[in-house]
Amino acid sequence: MALSEKKLKHIAFIMDGNGRWAKSRGLKALEGHHKGSDTVSKVINYSSEAGIRYITFYAFSTENWLRPPLEVAGLMRLLGKSIDDNIQGYLERGFRVRILGRKNKIPLSLIKKLENAEKLSVNNTNMDIIIAFNYGGRAEIADAAKKIAKDVSAGVLKPSKVNEKLFSKYLYQSEVPDPDLLIRTSGEYRLSNFMLWQLSYSELYFTDTLWPDFGKDEFNNALDTFYMRERRYGAR
Repeated sequence: MALSEKKLKHIAFIMDGNGRWAKSRGLKALEGHHKGSDTVSKVINYSSEAGIRYITFYAFSTENWLRPPLEVAGLMRLLGKSIDDNIQGYLERGFRVRILGRKNKIPLSLIKKLENAEKLSVNNTNMDIIIAFNYGGRAEIADAAKKIAKDVSAGVLKPSKVNEKLFSKYLYQSEVPDPDLLIRTSGEYRLSNFMLWQLSYSELYFTDTLWPDFGKDEFNNALDTFYMRERRYGAR
């Protein structure tokens, strides 16, 4: 089915399997993450070619701080390097960079790079690249609830006005449409605290392929699977 026959605006990715890919080759975990970063660049190209408007990558969760300190520090450096290496290309191609998540605990130097990338690309409209970093679905919902409670306490919001539509406006990137499709690699079948609110009616695609090995054929297969499904949103 052609893309024009069914809207697919937003794809979210849980990029799982970098560590296992490295371990199976006798490499350190960070080498798997570096290989996975190459896959991110390829997937951005695939998505652009397919006319996808928004793509979200689950790059670092609020739970990932529990990983070995050297691995965590390496992931921070990897994201910073990725921004340095790719921002000019994103700007030339009209891509916008967005960061999804909390900024606490992230090194100040990395925050500055992320915020600069957001600022430089804010007016670009060809595709939004959303990086979920220090992100947790429960944390996002909790933060939204705190902001609502603050507005109620300040008298600028009546509790009776709080509903699902209003709640969504308090989420981190409220203007971004919910993902139509979630792709998770490496044979795991769970959401792992990712976009719990936004994925309520997303189509889910799971593959045994490890993220570093995720290529164009698998990407196209995920899109074909999406196109074959009927989305009823609870209706008959």
